[in-house]
Amino acid sequence: MGKFPKALLAMLLVFLLALVAACSSDDATTEPDADGETEDVETEDGEAAGSEDGLYSIDDFTNVKMADGEEILDGGSITFGLVLDSPFEGILNWNFYQSNPDAQVLQWFDDALIDWDENYVMTQDGAATYEISEDGRTFTFTIRDNVNWHDGEPVTAEDWAFAHEVIGHPNYDGIRFDDTLRNVEGIEEYHNGEADHISGIEVVDEKTLKITYKKATPSLMTGGVWYYPLAKHIFGDMDIEDISSSPEVRQNPIGFGPFKVENVVPGESVVYSKNEDYWRGEPNLDEVVLKVVSPNVVMQSLRSGEVDLVHSFPADQFPDNADTSNLDWLGVVDRAYTYIGFKLGTWEDGEVKTDPDAKMADVNLRRAMWHAIDNDAVGERFYHGLRWAGTTLIPPSHPEFHDDTNPGRAYDPELAKQLLDEAGYEDVNGDGFREDLEGNELVINFASMSGGDIAEPLAQYYIQAWEQVGLKVQLLDGRLHEFNAFYDRVEEDDPDIDIYQGAWGVGIDVDPSGLYGRRAPFNYTRWASEENDRLLEEALSEEAFEVEKRQEIYNEWQQLMVDEVPVIPTLYRSEIVPVNKRIVNWAIGDGHGVYRHELGITQEEPVVAE
Repeated sequence: MGKFPKALLAMLLVFLLALVAACSSDDATTEPDADGETEDVETEDGEAAGSEDGLYSIDDFTNVKMADGEEILDGGSITFGLVLDSPFEGILNWNFYQSNPDAQVLQWFDDALIDWDENYVMTQDGAATYEISEDGRTFTFTIRDNVNWHDGEPVTAEDWAFAHEVIGHPNYDGIRFDDTLRNVEGIEEYHNGEADHISGIEVVDEKTLKITYKKATPSLMTGGVWYYPLAKHIFGDMDIEDISSSPEVRQNPIGFGPFKVENVVPGESVVYSKNEDYWRGEPNLDEVVLKVVSPNVVMQSLRSGEVDLVHSFPADQFPDNADTSNLDWLGVVDRAYTYIGFKLGTWEDGEVKTDPDAKMADVNLRRAMWHAIDNDAVGERFYHGLRWAGTTLIPPSHPEFHDDTNPGRAYDPELAKQLLDEAGYEDVNGDGFREDLEGNELVINFASMSGGDIAEPLAQYYIQAWEQVGLKVQLLDGRLHEFNAFYDRVEEDDPDIDIYQGAWGVGIDVDPSGLYGRRAPFNYTRWASEENDRLLEEALSEEAFEVEKRQEIYNEWQQLMVDEVPVIPTLYRSEIVPVNKRIVNWAIGDGHGVYRHELGITQEEPVVAE
């Protein structure tokens, strides 16, 4: 790392040391025993912990399954299940992808150039290393000499610069041009057509790229850098607006990861072969087959050995299958939460336009809807304790910034009724349902996704909870919607949607502006305010290098979102993943240091359940 000015260096060191201290934990967890004392509880070899009351805790799982002396076969093939009730979209390039399913496909064949540790801080262990200038604004990245695209061409600094040029181009049709990229010096002038190049990006030589940012922020060390190159020798002559739909993205994608794409059946499956030239080392496996598996039959596929691994597993199915003989179970607190969002405006000219006259614009209506639902009960009833009530919009996966003293809005239907009464939502017609503030029928259209056995009953639970406080809520079009259609309508601000149930996987950087900023395409609620702008900006200021100051700012932001309720954080999530017993060297979560080229098997055929 390059030298900083003393003041800035001191602030960064304080920030990083505090980050490490806040995230450190022992391998074993503790829980009260029958006599109220504490005892160590830990699981080994991926065996699931038992539960006498039908509830489970994520603390009782390990997130890594290593070989531990078992002999690993040379070669072999495994099948990875992408658990979906619909096809994956198939935008197979990091610079253009939009959804988690596509990210799952990408992770097998393409890497980020920079690694991060368990505290989400950038390391020097990735495909590129870095140095930082004294003022903290200029990063000099050096790509390792043995990092090559799958066609043998080297991954170059020009490729990395080209990625920025494509994302920053006015004809770019993706969603990655956000505040993270806008921090690159000169990129907005380039985006606006005022410059023909990005002044803050300099290609020093074939493997060295220098990027200067407008301001030094703590986020630059934890996700504020764009890590993904774009192969200029493939895409350089294409029109920018044609890249995302090109065969080189959809059917024949390229990367520099541990496996190469051999065949894509759009939306259904991908076959990968090993990349013998992978920069970390030759993979153990010869082949990986990825295929979409319905959540309704995923357990059958796992028991039969039809799939060895899955990208996620329905938590509601875990208790009935915890003792399946051919599986080990891994678990970790997920970087994700589910939420109910309120449609409060539109997306126009590259930013949020909040509509003060939107149906859901009354903050007391939104507050009442949060108080009306019992998310503790939802977590226990539907997920057996493996999901639990959300309180704020920074989840516990980021313990250094999640405000665990903020209770959010507790389940209190009587308070919900009081808020609605005081706001003027009355039952004029005597039918048990409240009218709007003009005395007209109030019907709230609720968009929710299909998928898994509990999707319908969960949506109905929320509808019934709101009915108990006098609100008439109905499913959009009278049904659940599959993943791609759902997000198409949410993203396009379908005027028929008043509220929707979604989920966010959050980035390694705690900065929430990519989801809730005024210029964030992912701000699907289309809510913005000057106070929100101020807090998000302050959290990226120089003073926020002091971790206590940044915590103070984010605590204030979390409270603002509890007060304004553009979304209701419904559930925090654990990630529970089964793996076939023949699988070794596999891990979930972040910063574990286990890489996909190490993945192996201990026998040729999958273990089948007894």
